[in-house]
Amino acid sequence: MGLLNLSFSLLLLLSALQRVSAQLATDPNEVSALNKIIDHWDLGNQLSLTIDPCMPNATWASNTANPRVLCDCAGSTCHITHLKIYALDILGEIPRELFELKELIDLNLGQNVLSGPIPAEIGQLSKLQYLSLGINNLTGPVPPEIGNLSKLLSLSFGSNQFSGPLPMELGKLTTLQELYLDSSGVTGPIPQELANLKSLKTLWASDNLFTGKLPEFLGIFAELKDLRLEGTLLEGPIPSNFGALVKLDILRVGDLGEEDSSLGFLENLTSLSTLSLRNCRVSGKIPEQIGNFAKLQYLDLSFNKLTGQIPNSFQEFTVLQFLYLGDNNLSGELPANIVTPKLIALDVSFNPMSGNLPLNFARTGFSMNVLGTSINGNGLPDRGGFGLLNCLQGDAKCTNQLPSLSSFSIKCGGTGQTSASGIEYDDDSETLGAASFYKSSRWAVSSTGNFVFNSNGPRYIASTDSQITETLESELYKTARLSPSSLRYFGLDLMNGKYIVELHFAEIAMEDDTSSWKGLGRRIFDVYIQGERVLQDFNIQKEAGGSKRALIKTFETNVSNTIMNIHFMWAGKGTCCIPLQGTYGPLVSAINVRQVPGAGNSANRGRKRVRRIVGISLGCAAAVMIVSSVFYLWWIKDDAAGHMRVQTDIPKK
Repeated sequence: MGLLNLSFSLLLLLSALQRVSAQLATDPNEVSALNKIIDHWDLGNQLSLTIDPCMPNATWASNTANPRVLCDCAGSTCHITHLKIYALDILGEIPRELFELKELIDLNLGQNVLSGPIPAEIGQLSKLQYLSLGINNLTGPVPPEIGNLSKLLSLSFGSNQFSGPLPMELGKLTTLQELYLDSSGVTGPIPQELANLKSLKTLWASDNLFTGKLPEFLGIFAELKDLRLEGTLLEGPIPSNFGALVKLDILRVGDLGEEDSSLGFLENLTSLSTLSLRNCRVSGKIPEQIGNFAKLQYLDLSFNKLTGQIPNSFQEFTVLQFLYLGDNNLSGELPANIVTPKLIALDVSFNPMSGNLPLNFARTGFSMNVLGTSINGNGLPDRGGFGLLNCLQGDAKCTNQLPSLSSFSIKCGGTGQTSASGIEYDDDSETLGAASFYKSSRWAVSSTGNFVFNSNGPRYIASTDSQITETLESELYKTARLSPSSLRYFGLDLMNGKYIVELHFAEIAMEDDTSSWKGLGRRIFDVYIQGERVLQDFNIQKEAGGSKRALIKTFETNVSNTIMNIHFMWAGKGTCCIPLQGTYGPLVSAINVRQVPGAGNSANRGRKRVRRIVGISLGCAAAVMIVSSVFYLWWIKDDAAGHMRVQTDIPKK
């Protein structure tokens, strides 16, 4: 009897072993392919598969594992369905063996340093639902074979170096809900075939050289919740059928050319929490209905052509935190109660507005910029600054006495210092916020904008302890002033004449390590001097030959009314989030301006012209000062760029 029981037990054990063996049997072709992928990307230290990759309870199968391999063993053979190799700085091209994993549902290769093209064989992974290739160094065209992945729900290939147009075959991805192609490098018109993507909920397409009209078909994406389309070459107007996108939570469209747009389409978009239509040639009045958007937290309508008054309904906002209306043609007075309970920053600079400051403008934690308006500055903390800057309104001269200065130098974002050549750079370490203005005795600075979605909090000054190369003045470049939108410096009380402007730069916030995804960021912005654009799509890192390398750009300009205006402006281009969220926008280390000897009063000859002389790679208080004095600059609108210009000629009636 005992022998019988022993035989029965052995049979049970054998049966169990057979079941385990069957459960662990992964398709041998997939096992071979996976091992070759591991070798190709040198992942042996992170993922050593000496046993079956689909064994139960494997450490590499957990949700938090990276690399991660997950399988489906529902049938007699296990198949690899999930592969994640995320932010591990894997190098090289995508190996062909990857496409042997034909049962993949989720493939995440984001935030690495993959190079070369996406192989056409990508179209063989027909069961993919999630494909992430974002933040890499992939090149070549986006393969049309991606259109074969008909089950895709999410597709990401942003922040790469692709070229050429988007393939029309992407229009076959009718189940797609998320499409991330921002900063991908694609160009040309947005294919009409993308109108088939009616299931889209998220579309990020900023910082690409798209051309043609802003597509009207975007207005039929009824499920859309998040649309971001800034820093392109697209033309307006904003289609009126965008008003049907009633589920929108985030709408960021910017930098449109050609035709004007209106805000009429916004009437029913009451679900918005973020609305930015910056630099879109938006004209007309601001609709009263916007003030009734109960979820709105961020509103940016700056650098447009808006007219009329700020609606009284803006006093009804309950959760609004940031309000940017600067560089328009708004008139009238500020609504008395526009400083609503949650408001952190208000910018109405460079508008022909008048009247008094709003109630609660001095509230702790609130910043306001009314530079370039005629708003009464009574009650502002800096009465001295108010008196000095009042000279610029109307036809008044900028000083009651002869201007006395022929130079100014600023250590942007840092403490004052004297260079080896004897130049004294003034302290510019004052804390500036999301809508701020500060004045020293010889110059002033204005900063507007907020680093949206920056989990690390606001950073308006960058700093480093590293040595800066290509210069003998390393300390001059170890701090820099940052802005997410617009940064202006004004030289004050200058003698009229011809000046040399030296702008000092060094990229200290972005890395240039080619072996890491953290070195793939691109900072791009424009620079204007006296209203004329002197640098377009300027990339410090590219021109200097790397990060933490000094670069000086030198220009010649004229002063005809004792004021110099140097404007650094973000135009929606460059990556947004490498190495951290909110890494973009203008950066400047120092400014040095001096009059050309013997050139006094020469502004009448060739006024308004700014001439670049040379670009050399060489080695720029605690409380925010809100100066709402009448700094009503003579400005005109540059139709090509939507840029507010400081008038350098005598105004003509």
